[in-house]
Amino acid sequence: MLDMFRLTSTLLAAGDRLVAPLGLTSARWQVLGTIVKYEQAQPVASLARYMGANRQNVQRIVNDMHKEGLVTLEANPNHRRAQLVVLTDRAREAYAAAMCLQAPWIDSLGEGLAFEDVQAMHRVILALRQSLEQSDDDEAL
Repeated sequence: MLDMFRLTSTLLAAGDRLVAPLGLTSARWQVLGTIVKYEQAQPVASLARYMGANRQNVQRIVNDMHKEGLVTLEANPNHRRAQLVVLTDRAREAYAAAMCLQAPWIDSLGEGLAFEDVQAMHRVILALRQSLEQSDDDEAL
């Protein structure tokens, strides 16, 4: 587990360095990516759930991005207080630029790894995440 924690910390720090010239952090990049993945505006709680993150942390990041003009907040027809988070054009450009930077970065990280090993790693990560999410769901009952 300590190796997993260290990998996560190292990955986030490297991601921060990669996207810093774009005015992003790994956390902001992750929120932007989640909004893009949904393909439509979502409230913070939905973004946090998808990310497996704490709603309050995601709310803080969204608030900061709102102040900087990366997202706007719109009325939610399904919930009075849970506004929808919408990307601005500036955010879309920053996200696209981040994805252009990450492609060669990820390729370089994967150099020397067998494709089968990467596939196996992906399966293990998904299985671990599913197991953890299942145990979280069981505890919530």
